[in-house]
Amino acid sequence: MSRPTLYLAVSLDVEEEGLFGGQYARRGYSTVNTGSLGRLDPLCERGVRPTLFCAHSVLADAPSRRVLAGLRDRHGAEIGAHLHHWNTPPLTLDGPGADAALADNASSVPAAAVPDPLMAAKFERLMAAGQEFQSAPLTSFRMGRWDLHRNHWPLLAQAGIKVDASVRPLHCGATPQAGPDHFDAPCNPYWVTVGQKRIFEVPLSVTPLLQPLPGLLRKTAPGLRPGFKNWGALSLLPVYHPLWVMQAVTRLFVARGGQVLSLTWHSSEMMPGGAPHLPDASAVDRLMQKILAWTDWLTSRWDVRSLTMDQLRETLGPQAPDSALRLRQCSGARCGDWAYPPQEAP
Repeated sequence: MSRPTLYLAVSLDVEEEGLFGGQYARRGYSTVNTGSLGRLDPLCERGVRPTLFCAHSVLADAPSRRVLAGLRDRHGAEIGAHLHHWNTPPLTLDGPGADAALADNASSVPAAAVPDPLMAAKFERLMAAGQEFQSAPLTSFRMGRWDLHRNHWPLLAQAGIKVDASVRPLHCGATPQAGPDHFDAPCNPYWVTVGQKRIFEVPLSVTPLLQPLPGLLRKTAPGLRPGFKNWGALSLLPVYHPLWVMQAVTRLFVARGGQVLSLTWHSSEMMPGGAPHLPDASAVDRLMQKILAWTDWLTSRWDVRSLTMDQLRETLGPQAPDSALRLRQCSGARCGDWAYPPQEAP
């Protein structure tokens, strides 16, 4: 009997260090952590094809570019774009003097506070850095802090993004400043239509502990949605969960119709001491062994195809639904930020 096919999307946010300390550096940051990306080799040797979402800080750093090129050329890794809007130039639209006047660090960096013209300028610089490195446009993208709002979809389309991976189903900020509303997003990939362009969305793998809970909240207690991720849902995030939880999340997700398992972590979590929760080499080794063990467990039970984000678009795109079908079932604020309503398309 043939085994069911699952698709595995492994991605890393490749970025500067220091993001787990409550401060966001506008300047003076370090990207030494990219030298630890060689720890991906055993995973890639098992057939995993990662997508590396790279911040401007990394794409502008010569040693980091050499590491990225090696993973691309040895293992077929895809190089994608990752917008850290707090330090991707320009910092303002008022010139170098205004940029220099900003503090070196910020304690809060909501994307909703960045005007669209400034955000568009940041996209332009990020994509130009990717083009310079790759000698071809970067076409896959993830927003920093998963902070993708409805008004950002046209900016992605304008920048030439074909695949996005910024949506976390069942996650919702209490206000736009606290984060976007992705609560009602589908669990499987879907298309977002923006004017004449389409963007293929690959959401993070998130599943509720009890399947009826999200629907119950929508109908009876929508005010509880922002906290739901803390008590009612689990994401496939290897840094935060032991192996048995990752396996349980996978079983639930697949049993409920999940087709693509999206697994992700950060480049600084592969450098000893690069994050407070991974203080030494032993901690990083345990993380990588857990990911390898989960991968081996996964392939022992399902027929697994590991693809980059763009390969997923090519493989699953022809059969993927358009978000417009789901948007017709909601109205107003309930539509959230996980897609772009057709009536707002330019």
